[in-house]
This record gives sequence, C-alpha cells and structure tokens, in this order.
Amino acid sequence: MAKVLGIIGGGQLGMMIAEAAKKMPEDVSKIIVLDPTENCPAAQVGAEQIIADFKDKDAIVELSKKSDIITYEIESGDSDVLKSVEKNAEINPSPETLHTIQDKFLQKTFLNEHNIPVPEFIEISNIDDVKEGLKKFGYPALLKARRDAYDGRGNFKIDSEDMIQTAYDYFKGQKLMLEKFVPFKMEVSVIAARNTKGEIKTFPLVENIHEENILRETIAPARVSEEITKNAEKIASQTMDVLKGAGVFGIEMFVTQDDQIVINEIAPRVHNSGHHTLQSSETSQFEQHLRAILGLDLGSTKLLRPTIMYNILGSKEFEGEYNPIDLSEQNVFLKMYGKKISKPLRKLGHFNLVAHEGETIENLIEKIKTLQEKATPTTAN
Repeated sequence: MAKVLGIIGGGQLGMMIAEAAKKMPEDVSKIIVLDPTENCPAAQVGAEQIIADFKDKDAIVELSKKSDIITYEIESGDSDVLKSVEKNAEINPSPETLHTIQDKFLQKTFLNEHNIPVPEFIEISNIDDVKEGLKKFGYPALLKARRDAYDGRGNFKIDSEDMIQTAYDYFKGQKLMLEKFVPFKMEVSVIAARNTKGEIKTFPLVENIHEENILRETIAPARVSEEITKNAEKIASQTMDVLKGAGVFGIEMFVTQDDQIVINEIAPRVHNSGHHTLQSSETSQFEQHLRAILGLDLGSTKLLRPTIMYNILGSKEFEGEYNPIDLSEQNVFLKMYGKKISKPLRKLGHFNLVAHEGETIENLIEKIKTLQEKATPTTAN
C-alpha cells in the first residue's frame, strides 16, 4: 500500500525527492513538507505544505499525524520532538542518528569511537580551551560551531594567535569545537544508502570543488587512483554500518597529502554532491533515498557516463529578481529550483553536463568554461 511521506524541509532537495516520488505512485501516495517559506520549491511541484519553522513542535506533531513515514532534507529538525512522535510515524534516518549528526562534536566523537578516520578535534568550553588546543594542533586550525552550520558558515579558520579572540567572539556563545586543519589535496564525497533491511550501497566517489565554502562543481567520477576510490567507498560503507540509519547520507571526505582518507562531515540526507545522479546513474540519489526509507531493494549505483554537476549560484553583485537561465545545449540538463530572488551565492539551480560516448572528464571541464557565463544569474531590473 502506498505511503504518505512527510519531509522536514521543502527546499530544492525536498523538491527533487517529491519529483522522484511521482515516478513511484505505487509506493508513495502523497508528499507533505514542513517549511517556513510559503510556496517553497517542493510545494511548487505538488507537495502539500505545512508552513512553520523546522523546529516547531506543534507543526512536527501535525506532520507526524498526517504521515506514515517522516524523513528530512535539512538537519534542522528537533530530534527530541521527532523521537516523541515515533508512535505516529516511522522516522528515517532515526531521531537518534539525526541527534548524533546534528552536533559536529558528537558526530566526530561517534566516528572516532568506531575507528573511522577523522581529523583531530577537541571540545571547546571557553577561550582558554582554544589556546590550549592551538598549542596542540598548531596553526591554522578550525574553530567550528557544533550545530546549525553548513556550507562553511559555522567555521572560522584561525591562522595566528592574534585571531583567537576575534574567532571566539564570532560565535556569540554557541557551543564550539576546535579541529586540526587538514591540508588536503582534494575534497571528495560518497553518496551512500542503507535501507531498513540493512542493505548498503554506495555511489562512485566524486570530486568536489568549492567557491567560498559553497559547492560549485562535482566531478563524477573523482580523478583519483583506484586505491583511493576503494578506500573511500570502504570507509563510507563502514560508516553506514555503524550509523544504522536508513536513507541516503552524503559523506564528505578529504584526500590527504599522503593519499589517505579522513571524513570531514556527514549529512543525514540527500546531498548536493549527488545531484549528478539524476542523469549520470541508473538510480538517482532521490529515488535511492525513497527506496531506502520505504524498505525496498536499493537500486543500481552504476555510473553510466562521466558527468559534471555545476551549481548555479546567486551573483555576488546583486540581490533581487533575476533573468531566466537558458541552457539549451546537447547533453546539458538544467534544473532550476523555483526561487524567485537571487542572493549572493544562493543555490538557485544546477545543471548536469553528461559526456558523449568517448568524451573524457577533461573534455567536460573545457565545456563547462563555455557554459559558465550563460549560467550566471543577471539582474532582471
């Protein structure tokens, strides 16, 4: 019998989950999203919407009573409230898993306890802890907010002693951790899935290129050795095995200077670096997530063609309505998210550039350069 699916968050990830669900009518009968923005992206593609903050207790209770299963596209839901409504709806990934991942210090502690490689880190209670940690780690090091931080917004890189006070004051009393800086060669990620029966599958390792801490491009597959790929995918599988959560997880990693893999952080949801799977793979990450939480067999994660995903980010030059993006090129698949207002570096959409037969990643990188200007939002004023 088809299930009603509730989603905490109705942004672009919720939108693409809803679109994947439409192709599975025998499994999902309806999507309801909880999101504070009226007519959010998921609502624009047919999802019913509860307009409220992600942490609104009454709204989460209402969502649970209307849903058979609840999942999330953003980590901001209240894990304690979600735990309390498990009698109303199945929740995946589990509230316990969300609680562990929401707090970066708990997340790193959990991984470390399970012998999964992470950078060195310590808990910070006061500015003296920062000073002691820097004596241990040296410069630079990263002071991080433990919660409610993504796209680099919760990080402050401390390069010298005279930056300590500024860095500490920046967080205005938030709970903090200090992490040793990893001078990585490359940022990579694995999109991994685990279904409710314990079946685990990973998509091929991808390479991520950031612009001011925001993901700009994902290259699939990553330009690394087979040994690095196997190691990363093994670590991703081990992580999924100990987390026990059903669903798709985005596992961000660093390739170190000596070609080792360490985990940067984990997102308990579909992930920006998995958008390429909409065209590159036999199963998209969005369909895979639905399969995982519905208890279906996981789909094939085979990469059919090399692909580059390019994020369309708001121009740093203006904020406001923008002109439509038009990319009518062969093997270019444009996806806009229905956001009317452009803001600096806001994720407005993406496109996937898929290789023709015989084309290489290097060919695609050259093509991307010719498409960048067309994919840059311009003011409609």
